[in-house]
Amino acid sequence: MATLTELKAHVQASIEARSPWLIDVAKTILAHPEAGFQEVKTAQLVSDKLHELGIAHDTGLALTGVKGLIRGGPPGPTVAVIGELDSLRVPGHPHADPETGAAHACGHHCQIGMLLGVAVALKALEGSPDLAGNVALMAVPAEEFIDVQYRWQLHQEGRLGLMAGKQELIRLGAFDDVDMAMMVHTASGSTENAKFALGGTSNGHVVKYVRFLGKSAHAGSAPHQGINALQAAMVALNALNAQRETLRNEDTIRLHGILTRGGTSVNAVPAEVRYEGRVRGRNAEVIADANMKMDRCLRAGALAMGAKVNIVTIPGYLPMLNNAPMLDCFQHNASALVGANQVVTHPATRNRGGSTDMGDLSQIMPVIHPYTTAATGMGHGADYLIADYVQAVINPAKAMAMTVLDLLAGAAAKAREVLATSKPLMSKQQYLALQEARLTEELYAGR
Repeated sequence: MATLTELKAHVQASIEARSPWLIDVAKTILAHPEAGFQEVKTAQLVSDKLHELGIAHDTGLALTGVKGLIRGGPPGPTVAVIGELDSLRVPGHPHADPETGAAHACGHHCQIGMLLGVAVALKALEGSPDLAGNVALMAVPAEEFIDVQYRWQLHQEGRLGLMAGKQELIRLGAFDDVDMAMMVHTASGSTENAKFALGGTSNGHVVKYVRFLGKSAHAGSAPHQGINALQAAMVALNALNAQRETLRNEDTIRLHGILTRGGTSVNAVPAEVRYEGRVRGRNAEVIADANMKMDRCLRAGALAMGAKVNIVTIPGYLPMLNNAPMLDCFQHNASALVGANQVVTHPATRNRGGSTDMGDLSQIMPVIHPYTTAATGMGHGADYLIADYVQAVINPAKAMAMTVLDLLAGAAAKAREVLATSKPLMSKQQYLALQEARLTEELYAGR
């Protein structure tokens, strides 16, 4: 059997040899962005590359997800390595799809390159006594919780249960054979100084899909005969802004959203206005309180104008919990690649403000979610661009492959230690029950 040092040297060399191939995959996905649950071309590309590597896999999971498996020799835990398939919609981005506005303004295209890098590195160990356990290679859909109306429609049609990628994969059982998981996200130099940033947490959230329902009338000759749904929405949003002084800074509450429909004709009183929003916060309790306040404001807008409002609250994400022993392994490997002074570990309480469904997975199993600093601009902005593809794809692939080896080499002693010392906050069944309870729909008639 090879030593751990020899195995790590081998996986680094394997990834290095395929660097142009891996970076080309990332750039190909960048040029063909697709939003969540619509990543047909991206999923097909992943499947084609896994076929090329000779890795058996399933497709069509949660509509577009892909899951491959590398089986070790001796039995042991299964470690999932995850990459996200979807893009945002940022029409001003230089790589945006001109028709859909889809754009990789968050770097998910690089995650697929990382994922395939791990596949390249560990495929050679399939069936080897050096790997005790399995490696699940999971390309997952729909991490960016956008296009809420579209997802709600899929849910109503019975095509989705939960309305984000990892959430739905948990529900469907795709993670039932996984014991722990990892992924790396790109970051910008505007938010991180070191090449790798570890630790910290994220906000949880719930998602709002709201329809203000009024009555159409001629906007010039008879506006008094209509019920203006746009004015109802404006009253509601002004009331929501007035709530901000009731929110504590330490709870990191964020209330925000967009109007996706403001009416149909400028000379008709708007009869229907649609709003998609978020209620974010550091834990479920403060989110529930802020969500209650948002609902009061939405009802107030409808009441003020004599309109109705249909409020759908969709279970969003839970805060991120990074597993400390797994982070230690990753930190050691990242430091070996870029130097210890280029790896920072943030305290567990440091909140980035955003949200991820990796947080959901972290509630039911040990998980890590490091960041690699390889972009310029602001995340989710039109100026978010990868400046260093080696740091965006190759180094994270190496760090994750070596971390998998730390966990599964040597009879998987480290992985077994992680599982023995890391009790999840909830079971899968408890998680699903919580999310089911958070899904509500209310029609308020203004009386």
